[in-house]
Amino acid sequence: MSGITVVLLVAALVIIFALLAAAAAGKLARLDGATYPGALTRAAAAFAAVLTLAAALTGAVAGALTLLR
Repeated sequence: MSGITVVLLVAALVIIFALLAAAAAGKLARLDGATYPGALTRAAAAFAAVLTLAAALTGAVAGALTLLR
């Protein structure tokens, strides 16, 4: 597999995990009694948190690999 294929597959996987986390957060918020806008806000926050964590991990790994060269 070429490098761009791996990057695209990993990006798709991260987005799928972010969507799953958002769906779970929204469902749990709704079960907790939150309104639909409140549940949507919590789902959006979970989605953003997963993407932010993935970006931070990517930056940390890239920095570590740069130091090892």
